[in-house]
Amino acid sequence: MKNKLALMAILASAALVLSGCSASSESAGAKACLALDTGGVDDKSFNASAWAGAQAAAEENSDIEVKYLAAATDADYAPNIKKLVDEGCTTIIGVGFLINGAIIEGAKANPDVKFAIVDQDGEDHGPDGSIYPGTKFDNLKPIQFSTNESAFQAGYLSAGVSKTGTVATYGGLNIPPVTIFMDGFARGVAHYNEVKGKSVKVLGWDTAKKDGTFVGGFSDSAKALQISKNFEQQGADIIFPVAGGLGGATAGNSIASKKSYVIWVDTDGYVAASQYKEVLLSSVVKGVDTSVKEVILEAAAGTFTATGYQGNLENGGTYLAPYYDLADMVPAELSAEIEALGDAIKSGEVAVQ
Repeated sequence: MKNKLALMAILASAALVLSGCSASSESAGAKACLALDTGGVDDKSFNASAWAGAQAAAEENSDIEVKYLAAATDADYAPNIKKLVDEGCTTIIGVGFLINGAIIEGAKANPDVKFAIVDQDGEDHGPDGSIYPGTKFDNLKPIQFSTNESAFQAGYLSAGVSKTGTVATYGGLNIPPVTIFMDGFARGVAHYNEVKGKSVKVLGWDTAKKDGTFVGGFSDSAKALQISKNFEQQGADIIFPVAGGLGGATAGNSIASKKSYVIWVDTDGYVAASQYKEVLLSSVVKGVDTSVKEVILEAAAGTFTATGYQGNLENGGTYLAPYYDLADMVPAELSAEIEALGDAIKSGEVAVQ
């Protein structure tokens, strides 16, 4: 009997040891890698937010290694993803709408690697993109955001504080993750006009034509600067650049000209781009950092799924940042209206599209 009990104890101890090894091995050797869009990792916007999320995941779980590859042009997307696969990355996240095709091909070719794509549905819609619904993949998670909700609030805010009755927005490229901000902003201004009986004008985006003012990319700061100056010449005193780090050109011009204020995009500009804080009225924040962090942690813990994430006002995936140093520009009544507007958007009482 004693021998039998001793054997059982030994087996139990061995089971505990093996169990402990199994639990920790989920994250052992986890390597999470980002395939960034153009604009650089220090754009103080989209790419920077994604990299901050990856670093936060590594800080929370020391078994996770993180790295990134930046793209100089669109032609770098596929080669960068192949490099990351060849380097043994166990999780690869494409950061940007235009990377979707390369991520899909990577997911098809490497079913044992976990993939995610920011700002796309992660589906294969066929050679010409016409097949809906598209083919989904068990190892590819889409990460998307309803940023038109917080941009709607930003439009209402801008219309409410404008002294000239003219506000403006422009984008990097005419692609959905850019225009969703611009459309929400313009509709927020229209809502303000409807509620208040005003006629604040929006430059740079036409909600009916679904077209507006674009730089043509995310790296031409000279063109972004000229667009900003043109808007000021037309009377715009609040400008919302949806062009990643190019918002710096707009904010720098606002500081120099003293004719306009800026709504930052993607990150909280007061924190991420503090050199411009004197002209930053607010920011339309997209939770790229928190979503990227969670995907990496889930993959390392063995709980990754291909179920898509949709960030919105309700779950905190997007929000309007505080007014910080420019809070005095926003009357208490307007501030309360914007907060109530957020609740109305969450409940569906106010439609943003």
